[in-house]
Amino acid sequence: MAVSAGSGGTRDNVSPDCFATNLYFDRVHGINAVKVLPGEFYATPDELLLVTVLGSCVAACIRDPQLGIGGMNHFMLPDTDSAGPAGNAARYGSYAMEMLINHLIKLGAVRSRLEAKVFGGGAVIAGMTQANIGERNAEFVLRFLRTEGIPVVARDLADIYPRKVYFFPGAGRVLVKKLRNVHNDTIVTREIDYRSRLSRAPSGGDIELFV
Repeated sequence: MAVSAGSGGTRDNVSPDCFATNLYFDRVHGINAVKVLPGEFYATPDELLLVTVLGSCVAACIRDPQLGIGGMNHFMLPDTDSAGPAGNAARYGSYAMEMLINHLIKLGAVRSRLEAKVFGGGAVIAGMTQANIGERNAEFVLRFLRTEGIPVVARDLADIYPRKVYFFPGAGRVLVKKLRNVHNDTIVTREIDYRSRLSRAPSGGDIELFV
């Protein structure tokens, strides 16, 4: 299975430069799959299924429709209060988006052809509703893509439900399942832990987009 190698960063220090490593075979869809966890991304030219589960976080599924090269990220903006100046939150989100875009281009995608589908940003975690974490994540990803000139061809943002997202990069197809009856607190616990680690991590460094 050919992939672009992620450089640096681990889930422990919450670097957005964290290539997903959870690979498995999805028996339902009969295809090799990659689970993208909070703070991770994955880009591939292969016939793979990219899967993530979102609460307040957002995932951008970006692809070159001509070549079928695509990828997914999964990120959350850090709280303004815990991450320093408000600009640091946007800087982190931009870094997470740019890492995915840069890896797609390294694999041969053409930037001018990129298109995006975006998901998540739900109000699902107690204590985050007042801070509008999900809403801020949703607004950020739309603003970033608009600024970068990448069209959003599909979206499912906000609401109060977690989502499970299946992205087939080659075909560009996305299946979204809203988890209206969550029987355990895995999603909430994972995002609260991720949020806590973000509050202790420095903001992302500078990065240049490939053009």
